[in-house]
Amino acid sequence: MNKKFRAAFLLLLPISVLALRAAQKEPPMPHHATGTFEVKLTPLDPAFKAEDNSIGRYSLDKQFHGTLEATSKGEMLSGMGTIKGSGGYVAIERVSGTLDGRTGTFILQHNGTMQNGVYHLNVIVVPDSATAQLTGLQGSMEIVIKDAKHFYDFTYSLPDTK
Repeated sequence: MNKKFRAAFLLLLPISVLALRAAQKEPPMPHHATGTFEVKLTPLDPAFKAEDNSIGRYSLDKQFHGTLEATSKGEMLSGMGTIKGSGGYVAIERVSGTLDGRTGTFILQHNGTMQNGVYHLNVIVVPDSATAQLTGLQGSMEIVIKDAKHFYDFTYSLPDTK
């Protein structure tokens, strides 16, 4: 009986592995959305005031154009370093609009630093924040500021809707 069980197990194991691989979904292919955006920053009262005004709080109001046609609203906190050209910020914004023909909302989370005028940014989609036709959205956004104009390059993936 033990030999029969072992033979059956060895026969069924490769078949099970193949069936499991076939059942697993391939990860969605990444897409790129590019375009421009305008941003309006409005100073807000910070939760506390520092004597040197090194902490700031702002409301964000954005208009995205290009593959992402959307508006967003959010808040940003910033802190300035003691050397000009150095500091950091964090922000959360709720984006509402159309991404490559699919409509919905999602949340972007920012954190960034600047040292001697060199930026290091991390802007990501908050997991499970997307709604409607954008449900399941994952991604990260690069922001480039050139000649006082803002550009975005959004690398993202969406579940297959077929």
